[in-house]
Amino acid sequence: MIETIGVVGAGTMGIGIAQIAAQNKHQVILYDLSDAQLEKAKSGLEKVLNRLVEKERISDNERKNILTRILFTNKISELWPCGFVIEAIVESIKIKHEVFTSLEDVVSEHCILATNTSSLSIASIGAALKTSKRIIGIHFFNPAPLMPLVEIIPAIQTDEQTTKTCKDLIAKWGKTVVLCKDTPGFIVNRVARPFYGEALRIYEEGIADFVTIDWALTEKGGFKMGPFTLMDYIGNDVNFAVTESVFKAFFYDPRFKPSLTQKRYAEAGFLGRKSGRGYYDYENLKLNPKPQTDDTLGERILNRILCLLVNEAIDAVFMGVTSIEDVDLAMTKGVNYPKGLLKWGDEIGLDKILNQLQELFDYYGEDRYRPNPLLRKMVKENKQFYP
Repeated sequence: MIETIGVVGAGTMGIGIAQIAAQNKHQVILYDLSDAQLEKAKSGLEKVLNRLVEKERISDNERKNILTRILFTNKISELWPCGFVIEAIVESIKIKHEVFTSLEDVVSEHCILATNTSSLSIASIGAALKTSKRIIGIHFFNPAPLMPLVEIIPAIQTDEQTTKTCKDLIAKWGKTVVLCKDTPGFIVNRVARPFYGEALRIYEEGIADFVTIDWALTEKGGFKMGPFTLMDYIGNDVNFAVTESVFKAFFYDPRFKPSLTQKRYAEAGFLGRKSGRGYYDYENLKLNPKPQTDDTLGERILNRILCLLVNEAIDAVFMGVTSIEDVDLAMTKGVNYPKGLLKWGDEIGLDKILNQLQELFDYYGEDRYRPNPLLRKMVKENKQFYP
């Protein structure tokens, strides 16, 4: 049984993971090189816990106990008692290698070493370890205490016991666990690419403006945010970087091709909410246009984006990245999609999804629209994902 949890990196994600572990009665050691960052993390956590007390989610005694369980330190040597350490630091393979090499000199040979990376190969991170069978990807979503989904990604080096221990641990923390292969974007960041990419393509073709595309996805599709609102929320620079990373990691597969429109917006500093302007103006909301609420246009936009999303979810199953159940869980729990994409595909009709993809493929002649072989097989055999 793992009693002491180590967290490397006291940023937003690091302190969120530390909070979850402490709430689940683990002793937690939060390490960061920066004293200022540690102080900021502690102050931020105190504010979060005070709000939880005010809302009667936890008692004042629980608040005190959570804070008591967390040791804030700038000394990596303090992590020696940990049975599990997860890093949540900058997305740099060089820096992660340095951290894990240092950790191996401190913790026991049985300590599990996890990374919260959202874009780097787990195998490449584990390559720096002497005992690489204990490396594993454990990808929380932000904000970690609130988002229910956690992707668990064993590398090719990871042994089965490490995977099982981590699945059990994270499940005990009350999280929804999905298992996936060590492939670019894992499940969510891979499958969700068409939500942004095809929306941008529709805009670039002059079919509809930002607000109309967002209207179609929210009003017609039931998504909580449209793609442009969501990109502005995430940050155009961040979203573009993820798309570019996945595109390169898949050896420039056209399915993941980034958009020049998004690149230009990021270059111009139109990053979204954090800069005051993105696809929308957040400093003067009155300047933002109203959507063109045409039902036929709305359905056309929704169906085009949805058929690519379903096709991408099918590809994740076809390539053995994850299971039917886990890909649907990931998209509903990780990014709040109104339905699991494979279940949605069944409801629409897999034959209709295939026909629309084939029409797009025939019209554009681009591989981004190529129907997945499993989709073709399912339609040919008149099967569904959920019989």
